[in-house]
Amino acid sequence: MPDTSPNVPVEGAPTSREASAQAAAVDGSAGGPPAAGTGPAAVRATISVPESVPMVALLGSADELLRLVEAEVDADVHVRGNEITVTGQPADNAFAVRVFDELIALIGTGQQLRPDSVRRVVAMLKSGGSERPADVLSLDIISRRGRTIRPKTLNQKRYVDAIDEHTIVFGIGPAGTGKTYLAMAKAVQALQTKQVNRIILTRPAVEAGERLGYLPGTLSEKIDPYLRPLYDALHDMVDPESIPRLMASGTIEVAPLAYMRGRTLNDAFVILDEAQNTTAEQMKMFLTRLGFGSKIVVTGDVTQVDLPGGAQSGLKIVREILDGVDDVHFSTLTSTDVVRHRLVGDIVDAYERFDAARQPARATTTPPAPARPARPRRQGS
Repeated sequence: MPDTSPNVPVEGAPTSREASAQAAAVDGSAGGPPAAGTGPAAVRATISVPESVPMVALLGSADELLRLVEAEVDADVHVRGNEITVTGQPADNAFAVRVFDELIALIGTGQQLRPDSVRRVVAMLKSGGSERPADVLSLDIISRRGRTIRPKTLNQKRYVDAIDEHTIVFGIGPAGTGKTYLAMAKAVQALQTKQVNRIILTRPAVEAGERLGYLPGTLSEKIDPYLRPLYDALHDMVDPESIPRLMASGTIEVAPLAYMRGRTLNDAFVILDEAQNTTAEQMKMFLTRLGFGSKIVVTGDVTQVDLPGGAQSGLKIVREILDGVDDVHFSTLTSTDVVRHRLVGDIVDAYERFDAARQPARATTTPPAPARPARPRRQGS
């Protein structure tokens, strides 16, 4: 059982340099030289955790976080006081040291480590990206009442960075990857910093396999169910008491896509949600609303098209249409970027495997269309 007694915290945030490891060869007491024919000798790396980092914050309650790290690295991990020792092959040790180094750096930014944080740090390091996980997970977008919204995966950070750098950004990916939520956070940030004068949120009013048109109520009341997800995200980021005032003044507008026709949107941050349910004509109409000083973010999941009659999704073909157009960026999010319950990512992967398996079967079982018989020639023609 490792000794996980926390150190007494002192002021001053640790840096990754303070958490660097000193590697040393394992001495004879750790197993001696390897037998002939076996792999290279194991080595030991020692990580000295700064005193400003409580060990309980790094290892978790009842060593919960430590066990997560042990399950992800191919090295033996031992803790004594404020020292963490990993024993294994050099490459495995180096990876384990990087994991602890990033976790210590995250604590240094004031964040509380959770199992989710550990999994995301490990996943980012395994992906081999150039960005440091601590930098990705500590990028604050907006804060409200002690809650900070920030990207939680590398692709999400790249998506957020693309919104800063480009005028039109497409966020395409499965449910739960934060496409709309992060775009909304960037819109609120742009409004708060006076980069834009208003936020416009829109989505097509297309039923997801249900018919709601005969529900009682006014047109506004019929449309509200389609726009509810946008209202929900807005309430997370803006003081709810101020939303009616902002909407009455036109600073925030939530409207169905049909209301965009004929308008020019200047000095606005415009978000089109559920864009997979736009036709090619609607997508063209929306994108050409762009005015001076505005930014557009289009989000959608091309695997969940609800257009009636097999109509082609405008989101599916827009990448090909706009290929090579300057200042337009396409961000792709995957199941690894899902930030809802862990099962959501597994469900997305399962559906993708199912669809991939069905496509070859359809190709081999679809009979060729019968040849049309020639029409008999009329006598005397």
